Amino acid sequence: MIEVKAFSVGSLGTNCYVVTHKETGETAVVDPGGDNLSLMGYLDEIGEENIKYILLTHGHYDHIASAKKLSDKYSADIVISEDEEIFLRDENLNLAGFLGCICYEPFSADILLADGDKLALGDAEFTFILTPGHTKGGGCYVFSEDRILFSGDTLFAGSIGRTDFPTSDYFEMLRSLRKLRNLTGDFKLYPGHNSTSTLQYEREHNMFMR
Repeated sequence: MIEVKAFSVGSLGTNCYVVTHKETGETAVVDPGGDNLSLMGYLDEIGEENIKYILLTHGHYDHIASAKKLSDKYSADIVISEDEEIFLRDENLNLAGFLGCICYEPFSADILLADGDKLALGDAEFTFILTPGHTKGGGCYVFSEDRILFSGDTLFAGSIGRTDFPTSDYFEMLRSLRKLRNLTGDFKLYPGHNSTSTLQYEREHNMFMR
């Protein structure tokens, strides 16, 4: 069974999620976009030996700012789409310059994922789904057995991610939303910003999902 704890991080209030397999303690951190003392304290309680992955839904600064720091501290693998890794090294693509973050230090990922690739926490397998639109290589992490979907900045409660940034594409976004809509069954939706929702609610009420 998977347990999820949310933290608001960074100046844009990005949702950072700590995802723990309760039986083994194996843990992933999704989108650590800034420092947060409560987050660090919680991870210290979990223990360095249990923190396995830093999962990045996409490469914008407000989702990756603390990834290298956490990776170094806890010896966790940084994971991102193979189409998105360039964002980790380019402050124009990741918007660090746009957001006024003049001290950005490029870094690399440890694991690069293609659409449909799978990883696991304990015996809980999860799948990376490529959902371009907000960025060219953005994606979602899906825990099918636990019915959990981390949607990054692809799908929000009642809205979607912006499509006016470098490599954004509105029509790719619509195709990605169709891909999420066509997933079988319902999922608890954990987006990159704002409140949680469910995939079924968004299918029925989010105008971009219709």
